[in-house]
Parts: sequence; structure tokens; C-alpha cells
Amino acid sequence: MKCESRSFAFRYRSPEHFVEVFRTYYGPTLKAFAALDEANQQGLRKDLLALIGRMNRAEDGTMVVPSEYLEVVITKR
Repeated sequence: MKCESRSFAFRYRSPEHFVEVFRTYYGPTLKAFAALDEANQQGLRKDLLALIGRMNRAEDGTMVVPSEYLEVVITKR
């Protein structure tokens, strides 16, 4: 078994584009929005955009948010 820390940059046209893509296509985010009434959906959207605003490295209106994940490779012998 081999474990290695990896990095990935989420890149989208804008923070709003990211939220819309994840709200529409990414299961956990889609379900979170679906479980909320309209007012709370707007609150979640606002919170996500605020988080992206703190993490975004782009300065041109686009979105570049770095992330880290653990890659685990198991080789069966």
C-alpha cells in the first residue's frame, strides 16, 4: 500500500460558476441545496461564495482554489 499527498486546483470561470456546477451536478451539494427552502439555499450559496472568496487565488474574476487529497494505491500480490 502506498499513500501520497497530492494537490489539485479547482478552476472555474468564476466562483458563481463553481457553485452552479456543484449545485447542479455534484451529488452531496445537490442534495444539500435540495434539502433547504429558498431562503436557506440563498444562505448556503452566500456561505460557499464567502469560503471561495477566502481561498481563491485568481485575481481576474475566475476561480482557482487549491486543494489537497490523499492518494492511496493498493497493489494486490
